[in-house]
This record gives sequence, C-alpha cells and structure tokens, in this order.
Amino acid sequence: MLHMVEWKVRLYLSENEGTTKARVVVNTGTTTLTGHGAAHCNPADADVPEIGDELAAGRAMHDLGQQLVGTAERDIEGLGTPATGRSARPAAGWPV
Repeated sequence: MLHMVEWKVRLYLSENEGTTKARVVVNTGTTTLTGHGAAHCNPADADVPEIGDELAAGRAMHDLGQQLVGTAERDIEGLGTPATGRSARPAAGWPV
C-alpha cells in the first residue's frame, strides 16, 4: 500500500542592517516545528544579498531537519523499540 503525505513548508526571510534572518515552518498535521537561521554580512564583503539568503535559509532548514530527526527518535523511543547501538547521531550529513 502506497503511503503519501504532503507537508507544507514556509520559508520567511528578512534582512536588517547586514543580517539576514530565516524562519522555516513545517506543519505535519500533528506537529508544527520552526527552524531558525541567520547570516551576517561583513562590511568589507561585496553586497550580494542572495548569498545571505542562501546561508540563512540553509541554516534554518538544517535546524528544522535536526528537530524532525529528534522528534522521530523520541517517537521511536516511545514505542519501546530497542536502540540501534549507535552512540551518537552525526551532526550533519548521511550516516557512513
């Protein structure tokens, strides 16, 4: 049986005095999570707003991703499923 769901994700970007802030919100239907990220422009750098947007958005999505993984881990623990034996979850990236 095919299982399909759709989650709407909203990304909000704002800039103020050389700092770009990002907020990304996902509503799963049962949980709403919000990730945050920021990027600061060095006054000596060229003014390229897209770079700040990309960094802030990427950091907010990374924060949100960590929250989703943490939520899933807590849900698994709540089911009484035995641990996988991993000592710690990698900070970022795919498991090796």
